Amino acid sequence: MKQQDAAEDIVIVGAGLAGLAVALGLHRNCRKGVRSVVLESSPVLRTSGFAFMTWTNAFRALDALGVGDKMRSQHLQVQGVRVMSSSTGEVAREIDLRVQGKLGPHEARCVQRNVLLQALEEELPRGTIRYSAKIASIDEDGDVKIIHLADGSTLRAKVLIGCDGINSVVAKWLGLAKPCDSGRTATRGHAKYPDGHGFEPKFMQFTGNGFRAGLVPCGLTDVYWFLTWSPSPNKEGIEHQESAAAMKQFVLGKLRSINAPSEVLEAVERSEMNDVLVAPLRYRPPLSLLFANISKGNACVAGDALHPTTPDLAQGACQALEDGVVLARCLGDAMAGGGGESVEAALQRYAGLRRWRSAQVIAASYMVGLMQQSENAALRFVRDRLLSGVLAKVLLMMPDYDCGTL
Repeated sequence: MKQQDAAEDIVIVGAGLAGLAVALGLHRNCRKGVRSVVLESSPVLRTSGFAFMTWTNAFRALDALGVGDKMRSQHLQVQGVRVMSSSTGEVAREIDLRVQGKLGPHEARCVQRNVLLQALEEELPRGTIRYSAKIASIDEDGDVKIIHLADGSTLRAKVLIGCDGINSVVAKWLGLAKPCDSGRTATRGHAKYPDGHGFEPKFMQFTGNGFRAGLVPCGLTDVYWFLTWSPSPNKEGIEHQESAAAMKQFVLGKLRSINAPSEVLEAVERSEMNDVLVAPLRYRPPLSLLFANISKGNACVAGDALHPTTPDLAQGACQALEDGVVLARCLGDAMAGGGGESVEAALQRYAGLRRWRSAQVIAASYMVGLMQQSENAALRFVRDRLLSGVLAKVLLMMPDYDCGTL
């Protein structure tokens, strides 16, 4: 072994939600002596995206990881969804999010990304995350994965887990299909109200001619919003991506076109914007996952590296947390040698459990987005008059799931 080579039991690539969930799940589940390290390419935890809807299924995963109550204490429970009329700006339909599901009562909160990432990091042993550690390539030496980093150093891993996002190096190495462009684009913002925002704990949803927007409070002083749209051939909205002020005006113009309430416009005006102002919405073809190598030998993927999806069911982060619990459960006993199952068999079992679930969420999210953001007048009429109830059921169907415990 070269002097610069370091040997690790488990190497996790990416310190996002999936990577930290896997690491914490393994820490909770594994016997003493099984070590994992998380490689993060950035110098600090990445918190782009501001916030995300965290549904019942995600809170079951967070409870399994031991941080569910900490998130509940810092974020409001979202009581319902208000679907706003695109012609009057008034409430057209209201959906209760506290109803009983097949597995118990539903729960939804808009969780701030940095708060959750910090909570997961705090529960990990010191030194678990290695920052400024960008993976360059992967080689094999028998059953060992050799991970080459951009700084020239090398790691030897008994197990390699790719949680490195939509442009995953590990997913590419496994041969997963490239993510597809949905033809839609998104921008997001976060508004702070030091004296309290005054919004009810409800998710306001707006649809217009070729766009969809939403606003939801996180806590008593923070509000998150988003806008997704289909750029026209002249790249509508894309030209504003170099300026936060210009992007805000683009969003405000869309919202004014459907008579959005003044308090919603104010939230956009006072908001902070992502460093990346415009992000294309991409997804992995769901049928490709049914036959893909989600795992191969002692390597696998989780989170967006496995199932990038459009945000229309707000399930991307939730699925990453589910992955973390399921993978830690499958892998923990195999690594500790307690169940007689090999690592390869454990990862295949994980892949089998997540394959259909991932494909189902991607497909449902894509179809809901297609219907909600359609510019077709006839489809908009049917959607607003007849399909809103169906879409509401789909919105609550995906979170009605339990990934189990560690």
